[in-house]
Amino acid sequence: MTMFRPADHPHTEGPAGPDAPTAAPISVESAPQVVIDSMRGVFLARALYAVAALDVADRLAAGPRCCAELADELGLQPRPLHQVLRALTGTGLLRTLPGPEIGPSQRFALTSQGQALRKAHPSGTHELITTMQGASIQDSLAMLPQRLATHRTGPELALGAPFFEHLRANPSEAAAFDRMMIALHANESVAVAHAYDFSWAHTIVDVGGGVGGFLVTVLRRYPPLFGVIAELPQVAERARRYLAEHAMADRCKAVAADFFSHLPPGADAYLLTYVLHNWDDESCRAILRTCASAMTPHSRLLVVEAVLPADDSPHPGKLLDLVMVTLTKGVERETREYQQLAEQAGLRLAAEIPTNSAVSVLEFVPAQ
Repeated sequence: MTMFRPADHPHTEGPAGPDAPTAAPISVESAPQVVIDSMRGVFLARALYAVAALDVADRLAAGPRCCAELADELGLQPRPLHQVLRALTGTGLLRTLPGPEIGPSQRFALTSQGQALRKAHPSGTHELITTMQGASIQDSLAMLPQRLATHRTGPELALGAPFFEHLRANPSEAAAFDRMMIALHANESVAVAHAYDFSWAHTIVDVGGGVGGFLVTVLRRYPPLFGVIAELPQVAERARRYLAEHAMADRCKAVAADFFSHLPPGADAYLLTYVLHNWDDESCRAILRTCASAMTPHSRLLVVEAVLPADDSPHPGKLLDLVMVTLTKGVERETREYQQLAEQAGLRLAAEIPTNSAVSVLEFVPAQ
């Protein structure tokens, strides 16, 4: 429906000839593409969560299936399921099989990369998805505006307890979190094992090392090394099972410890991998002092973190910082910040070793 005829428009007088001035192009203000992509990514993450949490990926692992069959078996609706799987084909995790079928009758299959979505896949990708997109983290993330206005973290606001206390009270979530950490950092452990020369050491204590995924990678590259995982009692017990499953029980042990109070003394190397970023400055100083107290004059402390650049250049650590500010009172830091914290604990920075990943290794020794 038009509001006026061309002849009624005050600026249309006679036909427009070839020499008539052209109208200025209409300018449409669009959102920056990075914003559009980020908002769409929210829906993609939830689609992955649906496929993992509803066992769709495990059903597809047995062979190609159509959505009508999957929906009947899993109690789902075929048309919405088809829409979700079709969207995920763009990720390279799923593919559509060629054929005359259309809509929910189309058959889908997991790609070789998509096999990682299965529950039993050794990468822990399933737990990465279900933990990051699960209620505990998503409810905490919803509290981010309130988090910025208070001293309470997202989990304190949404779950009633700090994040790691919540995990200790929920063993199944804690176990899934352990596997998620392996999924997130497996490539980084390989990068560290290749970039840093551990050949000088005989014993290494992984402080707060979870079930030991990172340490096992280092031990496999350096057969003479003997490892110790120093963790809270519940985690240490899970670590013992992990070490046995990966044939490392003879080269590594898990002991109960608290990095705020005591650690096994006298090791050649102490390893803090993604530990300090979970804590505020005061807590970091306490952890570093505990490490310093356990070290000999010849020991070295290796801090593995996504060390931030000092400028505005993009870095994965800046995105990880969003996780920290949501779930903890921790923060990603620059080299000079870690150096300052360590000096206050009686340690000095001896070297910074970059790796072929997001993390660097900061090597500290006792201050002389």
